[in-house]
Amino acid sequence: MSSLIAVPVRIVDPSKDLNSYGLGNVDWKERVEGWKLKQEKNMMQVTSRYTEGKGDIEGTGSNGEELQMADDARQPLSRVVPIPSSHLTPYRVVIILRLIILGFFLQYRTTHPVKDAYPLWLTSVICEIWFALSWLLDQFPKWYPINRETFLERLALRYDREGEPSQLAPIDVFVSTVDPLKEPPLVTANTVLSILAVDYPVDKVSCYVSDDGSAMLTFEALSETSEFARKWVPFCKKHNIEPRAPEFYFAQKIDYLKDKIQPSFVKERRAMKREYEEFKIRINALVAKAQKTPEEGWTMQDGTPWPGNNPRDHPGMIQVFLGHSGGLDTDGNELPRLVYVSREKRPGFQHHKKAGAMNALIRVSAVLTNGAYLLNVDCDHYFNNSKALKEAMCFMMDPALGKKTCYVQFPQRFDGIDLHDRYANRNIVFFDINLKGLDGVQGPVYVGTGCCFNRQALYGYDPVLTEADLEPNIIVKSCCGSRKKGRGGNKKYIDKKRQVKRTESTIPIFNMEDIEEGVEGYDDEKSLLMSQKSLEKRFGQSPVFIAATFMEQGGIPPSTNPATLLKEAIHVISCGYEDKTDWGKEIGWIYGSVTEDILTGFKMHARGWISIYCMPPRPAFKGSAPINLSDRLNQVLRWALGSIEILLSRHCPIWYGYNGRLKLLERLAYINTIVYPLTSIPLIAYCVLPAICLLTGKFIIPEISNFASMWFILLFVSIFATGILELRWSGVSIEDWWRNEQFWVIGGTSAHLFAVFQGLLKVLAGIDTNFTVTSKASDDDGDFAELYVFKWTSLLIPPTTVLVVNLVGIVAGVSYAINSGYQSWGPLFGKLFFAIWVIVHLYPFLKGLLGRQNRTPTIVIVWSILLASIFSLLWVRIDPFTSSTTKATSGQCGINC
Repeated sequence: MSSLIAVPVRIVDPSKDLNSYGLGNVDWKERVEGWKLKQEKNMMQVTSRYTEGKGDIEGTGSNGEELQMADDARQPLSRVVPIPSSHLTPYRVVIILRLIILGFFLQYRTTHPVKDAYPLWLTSVICEIWFALSWLLDQFPKWYPINRETFLERLALRYDREGEPSQLAPIDVFVSTVDPLKEPPLVTANTVLSILAVDYPVDKVSCYVSDDGSAMLTFEALSETSEFARKWVPFCKKHNIEPRAPEFYFAQKIDYLKDKIQPSFVKERRAMKREYEEFKIRINALVAKAQKTPEEGWTMQDGTPWPGNNPRDHPGMIQVFLGHSGGLDTDGNELPRLVYVSREKRPGFQHHKKAGAMNALIRVSAVLTNGAYLLNVDCDHYFNNSKALKEAMCFMMDPALGKKTCYVQFPQRFDGIDLHDRYANRNIVFFDINLKGLDGVQGPVYVGTGCCFNRQALYGYDPVLTEADLEPNIIVKSCCGSRKKGRGGNKKYIDKKRQVKRTESTIPIFNMEDIEEGVEGYDDEKSLLMSQKSLEKRFGQSPVFIAATFMEQGGIPPSTNPATLLKEAIHVISCGYEDKTDWGKEIGWIYGSVTEDILTGFKMHARGWISIYCMPPRPAFKGSAPINLSDRLNQVLRWALGSIEILLSRHCPIWYGYNGRLKLLERLAYINTIVYPLTSIPLIAYCVLPAICLLTGKFIIPEISNFASMWFILLFVSIFATGILELRWSGVSIEDWWRNEQFWVIGGTSAHLFAVFQGLLKVLAGIDTNFTVTSKASDDDGDFAELYVFKWTSLLIPPTTVLVVNLVGIVAGVSYAINSGYQSWGPLFGKLFFAIWVIVHLYPFLKGLLGRQNRTPTIVIVWSILLASIFSLLWVRIDPFTSSTTKATSGQCGINC
């Protein structure tokens, strides 16, 4: 195993030029001017060389096959597949009808108060108005759903022809991990192995693993992984297997001989499985060893102390395990680069959790490999589709889409979910309905993993937009006036070409216009220094990194010294590097919320970038999700808390970014993303109302006429019709839709409610909430054993209270009806329906509370308790062992009996 490189942090002298850092004879002036010329060239080339190269086609002669190939190479790399109008038109009509019906319903509810239950009526009306607004925010961003299709053959013809050097763009893949005890090293190892074996040119792929817990266990496990990769990667590519994560490949219960034609496959597969089992034993041995930390701290194999023994106070660490200049596989072929990174941490510095770790990876990768695109995955999200990178490049390298696409988001898919998905872990409604709808507007929101970024977008640059893209939003233009065309009063005129090339940001980010004066006056050394100072203020004091930001196509100069670059990489992950820069504010992952993904994507969309939703037939990535009730609620709590933090920040989409190019429906989607936890307050009130009505004998609705009842019926019909038509165009099953509805109530009455109060405490009182890493532990105790484990958390209190109160209300209501005669049963049915609606939605939560019931279904237990209570009341009421004479006598006994 190679020794770890831990270089002390140093301060870079701004007066030094790039020659001091191993970048050959490329000076600052040539770099900036070259970048400007490249941007001008990109602006003029709307289509690729194939689109403009008709002469190339003519030169192919009479060979019809070559003509066809050249013609295919000129075609778009992807296309939008519109959803049939027979599915969309009825859906949109029902949405409009539902909006009209909702208006009449709310008009009736607000004008017909219940005088003897006015507080209950007022509470219910307020809740219903909020639910209506929440529905509008959720519904209308789904107005333009689309599907997309990619053409990998055309991508290969254009950029990756056989026998020629590949022209595919270099990609840096980021894997983030913190705690190896909650995120098992074997899980991380499988993710890394699937990346190293991806179907992409090896010299174009680099994998960076961020260890934000500075755990020696992670480092040693990665060293073992790099050794096993030498055998695993050639096996995957030789036999073209899927998926390329060994744990999940060998666990498949399918015919693994299907489509396999090589006689040696069975023997090689058996040998590889044995190799993997031995690899697992070595990883498990490392995990067992790490359970007890030595008093003197961990020691490396060469006897030196592990630099990261104190996870809160250690130097930056980088180790290159595999690289383009070494690390060959067993067949003698190169392997993708594998780099271990643990950024420096010191007391007194704000490290910004995952967002800070990702920004450190951006800088490290820019210095070492500088891939034009970045793809980040969580440590438990492995590549399920080896062609996932090529799928993303069909959009990123498309001449029409690439220059304005900030990221390509893939849906999340999960392994290890129970058959009925009790707690809606798959999140199918969000990934297959909401994000498809946003793809037809300005693109899906960033969901934190499985996302391929344009590095230029993360640097805060503006997109390259066409004249059509620059047309102002009609609503924004009419309400807010036209956008300003200059930055201040000094510039009265902006060149039209520059306007097309770089649009104006919501908050001015680094733009070539910003250094225009300095570039034009390069004969003056002072202008050059001012330009360099401006860049250092934005990107930090690293000339090597700043130079890398100008290389839009990625890559590093061939004359660079690897040792020098490694020292510079250590410098850019120092804990003080970001001080007084734009990192986390306008550049990279944005700080200010535990859900940094929403904030980062929102800032990009506000600048005018679009995003793409890519759903290949074979899911690109698969991961694990917490199937235990308490773990799931804690995960939802973290998401909701992040939304509240954004709501109370300056980046709130309700008021931020109106001078940018964020589309109206996209803004509504972001507003819905950050206000949804507030729905927990009216939701929990609405869920308690039926119990109060049953206990007090009052109701929130007065006696209604036949005309009024029509609006109630129509509203329920429109709600179900909208849901059914949504399922029709999306392909989502009704079971997935129902599980989503149930967990919306469960999460709303627990995690979302806590998030609201925790967010207020954090923002207003400064009381921080610790980040909880979701456990990715495998299920070793049997199938879905974790599903039945009861883990106490205060998040269980509110929904349990709602359940108990409604059950008591049902018993009390039935008891009152039994004692009051037949005339009281009519009004009771409405209240019972309301209460049972709440219990049915909380039923999965109740199953989680009761755990495994020795094969006794939970529903049997619930109905047994309810029926036993009701029959007991009936028994007391009938009293069959007492004669009628005794009853009459007892009835006249009076108080003195």
